[in-house]
Amino acid sequence: MGIRASGPPAPRHVAIIMDGNGRWARARNLPRPEGHRQGAAATRRVVEHCARRGVRVLTLFAFSSENWRRPPTEVRSLMELFLVTLRRESRRLAENGIRVCFIGDRSAFQPRLREEIEAAERLTAECVRMQLNIAANYGGRWDITQAARRLCGAVRAGELDPAQVDEAALAERLATQGVPDPDLFIRTGGEHRISNFLLWQLAYTELYFTDTLWPDFEAEDLEAAFADYASRQRRFGRTGEQLRSGDAGA
Repeated sequence: MGIRASGPPAPRHVAIIMDGNGRWARARNLPRPEGHRQGAAATRRVVEHCARRGVRVLTLFAFSSENWRRPPTEVRSLMELFLVTLRRESRRLAENGIRVCFIGDRSAFQPRLREEIEAAERLTAECVRMQLNIAANYGGRWDITQAARRLCGAVRAGELDPAQVDEAALAERLATQGVPDPDLFIRTGGEHRISNFLLWQLAYTELYFTDTLWPDFEAEDLEAAFADYASRQRRFGRTGEQLRSGDAGA
């Protein structure tokens, strides 16, 4: 995957909403599926650059639970592209030490896509260089709801006392369990919202928005986001004076 890139320290966990494929295609009088295909190429570039820069976790919003509302022809095209890309890229990810994990409700996908998802996860299960989370049929509200449902089941089964239900107990049951919350959130395409993505996990994440459409997003754009992130002071409820003095207390 090339020589490790230089620049400011990379965030440990980066989350991205990859927006703008359709508008990219429309601006060029191309069908929307072509925008998605070019978006897949941008995804490969970003995954490779994040791995070179030492990002430990990369979470990409590939298909939201609301995207089923799109025209059926576009949804079918997206599902086919998803399937083809998985088959093509899984071995490449494994060879480069990247573990792929899918987060979201898989029950709505066709069996052959679910099988391909499971095959990709098995193939890359032992990879440790970077974890690539692909959010597919995912929604932040769904994530919190399913975690709450699992908590209720644990309480009802006597595995958990109600007094033990706290933020940590719920976080352990989210789709992203076992990985740190994102440090940096990036959304391309000019929209300034998080669109039901990682609602719980983004509580203290630094947000970065760019007008660049996803198919045009390059390593230089990612570096601009990293530089902006590096310039910020993350206080987590503390004051700037506390951070400068090294006082982590309240």
